Amino acid sequence: MRLLLLILTLALGLLQYRLWFGNNGYAEITRLEVQIKEQQLSNQQLAERNQLLKQEISDLRDGLESVEERARNELGMVGENEQFFRVIKRPKANNN
Repeated sequence: MRLLLLILTLALGLLQYRLWFGNNGYAEITRLEVQIKEQQLSNQQLAERNQLLKQEISDLRDGLESVEERARNELGMVGENEQFFRVIKRPKANNN
């Protein structure tokens, strides 16, 4: 009877070890769940970025306003019949 109890205790111990620390055990499943959540967050951020890029591409294809805005801001272009004035502030003189 003691031998049977010892064998059952060892078997239970081995099964518990495999459950908690073995392949596909609790620790690995928890790690994989965290990894899945991180990947889902990354996917969501990339999907939002893709949506913004799609909107920008659509604006560039269809709308001239975005082209004009980029030409003015990035290239410093001025529209026809427009004058550009640059106002430069003089530094205040110190009377010390």
